[in-house]
Amino acid sequence: MAYSYQEICQGEEPWIALGNFMNAWHGDAKTQRLVLVKDPLVTLENITPELQKWATFIAASVEWFCKEYDLPCPTWIYNPTYNLSEPWFYSIGADREKVRQQLMRETPEPFTRRNIYCGKDVSANKYELGKLIAEIREIKARKAQSNLASTSHSAI
Repeated sequence: MAYSYQEICQGEEPWIALGNFMNAWHGDAKTQRLVLVKDPLVTLENITPELQKWATFIAASVEWFCKEYDLPCPTWIYNPTYNLSEPWFYSIGADREKVRQQLMRETPEPFTRRNIYCGKDVSANKYELGKLIAEIREIKARKAQSNLASTSHSAI
């Protein structure tokens, strides 16, 4: 994650840098997850408000990933620097109250505690999503076969 933050600081699109981290977390480096989050972020002395948001988002993300995958959280994420004084509602305008309320309800606690509201799907895992879709298809196929068998049996 520290590397992802450095990429953001150097001008990389945040979701590209974070997507690269997620690819490593869920795919290439699943066995090295603690290594992926252990290093603290190197922040600038005069950090811009935008980079402060992303540093805070990353700290919240690391906490969420560690809790979700039952790993110990690195202590650097608890630095009070990683809290926003003003709420950050990612991807919506301030005047869209209905969306704001939904984000406030659905955003995981590691984010809301830091004043970030981004919704429940912020760390959606495409690797597990594929498995879930396959399982749903299998359940539907079994149900269709069961319904077909019931219909054939009752016709006899």
